[in-house]
Amino acid sequence: MTAQGTVLVTGAAGFIGAAVAEALMARGQPVIGIDNLGDYYSPALKQARVAQAEARGGGLFRFLRLNFADMDALTAALAPHPFDAIVHLGAQAGVRYSLDNPQAYVASNLAGHVNMLELARARAVRHMVYASSSSVYGGNTSLPFAVEDRTDHPISLYAATKRADELMSETYAHLFRLPLTGLRFFTVYGPWGRPDMAMWKFAERILQDRAIDVYNHGEMHRDFTYIDDVVAGVLACLDRPPADDGTVKAGGSAKPHALYNIGNHRSEHLMRLIAVLEDACGRKARLNLLPMQPGDVPATYADIAALTRATGYAPATRIEDGVPRFVAWFRDFTGL
Repeated sequence: MTAQGTVLVTGAAGFIGAAVAEALMARGQPVIGIDNLGDYYSPALKQARVAQAEARGGGLFRFLRLNFADMDALTAALAPHPFDAIVHLGAQAGVRYSLDNPQAYVASNLAGHVNMLELARARAVRHMVYASSSSVYGGNTSLPFAVEDRTDHPISLYAATKRADELMSETYAHLFRLPLTGLRFFTVYGPWGRPDMAMWKFAERILQDRAIDVYNHGEMHRDFTYIDDVVAGVLACLDRPPADDGTVKAGGSAKPHALYNIGNHRSEHLMRLIAVLEDACGRKARLNLLPMQPGDVPATYADIAALTRATGYAPATRIEDGVPRFVAWFRDFTGL
């Protein structure tokens, strides 16, 4: 089941957004990509992703530098451009940064998400897939995290804004029968990844023979998910809007809103990841063992059964395969 209409992709200069845009174009779909090229991390890296998408798009990619938190600018810039679906991946990312700059999260993740819902409603799109986060599970200690688990105890502002996005989407699906799918991403890595994430930081410091900061004294587990698997899951969801039978049932409405975990369904010990990175980099890491950081959690692990049932999603990349691919790209990109 493959749709062929034009897709609006927000965060198109971001790690996942650029990869999704390229995958859509590879199957023949035109993409309108928007991004504000903000300086949370290197704008040059974002511009390089856009340049690659343009080079590979064969004329199917149109990029607009635009802040979707500005509704007037968003509406004006998109007025000439038809599209029938949205992949909304743009957001202010990062758990730790939300402690220092909460207003950035309010603008992008709250006001910006409402703007995208309003845009989807005005254009009557067939489906909007949007990014949530595994952070919504907060300090949940029941593993693996299931979509049905409680999410009312966020431990960072970033997590709170992502849960708010899910609730606002629930409301729009109910009131306006707008087909929406939220994806709770677990730690995504791979070529063209983000420099604020552990995979990039660890590789850079190992190759520079600098100590890496290892929080909770290494007693951390993460569901590391390779970018190609994530992109396959995003497109599979996009092609399958949630059903809406138009009725209101006991206990609520049969609204067209779905929520899924999108992860690797493997929770890796952080020290195991470091060992795989050491092998890929060809040198040992120097460790700076530190206590847990505020807003962080000791373990993440995705229950992906619901996504697999709905779409056939089947992540296939182990860290033993994905990490060396990332390191090879990273060395080529940085010259380290």
